[in-house]
Amino acid sequence: MAHTPHPSHLGHLRRDRLVSARLYVCTDLQRFITRPEAGPVDELDFDALYDFFVAAYTGGVDIIQIRDKGVAVQTEIAALTLLRQVANEHGGLSAANDRADVAAITGVDVFHVGQDDLTTEEARMILGDDVVIGRSCQTWEQVREADSDIGLDYYCTGPIWETPTKPDRAAVGLELAAQAASLESSKVFFAIGGINEANIGEVTAAGADRVVVVRAVTQASDPAASARALREQLPA
Repeated sequence: MAHTPHPSHLGHLRRDRLVSARLYVCTDLQRFITRPEAGPVDELDFDALYDFFVAAYTGGVDIIQIRDKGVAVQTEIAALTLLRQVANEHGGLSAANDRADVAAITGVDVFHVGQDDLTTEEARMILGDDVVIGRSCQTWEQVREADSDIGLDYYCTGPIWETPTKPDRAAVGLELAAQAASLESSKVFFAIGGINEANIGEVTAAGADRVVVVRAVTQASDPAASARALREQLPA
């Protein structure tokens, strides 16, 4: 039997922020590493990482997720601890990817998994009911399963377009996002994959009013301005 979450005040606060969220950014840590494998933790430029987090939230980003499978776990923990601090300061949400143990240790707001990772029930066993949980979906069947999963808070549809951040994942186009938008459901979903300032209008026209971006903000010379330009094209 599926587990129905019974969140505390903190869980309700996080879910209220999720419902109002429109712009979600995923980032790796590679450009912030100054010395790889400098002991148990890669040497991170914490000042630069802090500045990026602040710029993103200031520009209108609602959720930031750290996703980097190429760093030591202690590096990921250190970066997520900083992210949670900045997110709290700016009223945003902090997110971890794949590792439920790391999410639990750092106390982030959101935990995101793929189709081959922990089930929702397994994640809840580790993280409890106050953490927001999301899942990636690439097919209509996966979308329907996610939409009916009472323990899941949101899901993502994509990649809309091919993207180097997911080189092994074929693009699914705009149709899946349009199908998700047609569901008579209040569950939150985000479109993801190759979205930028030039094509975000196509995504919203398909019915998706929330997006996940990577390079459009992480590789921008001015992350705050880029986030602001994206946010202005999304519904209030």
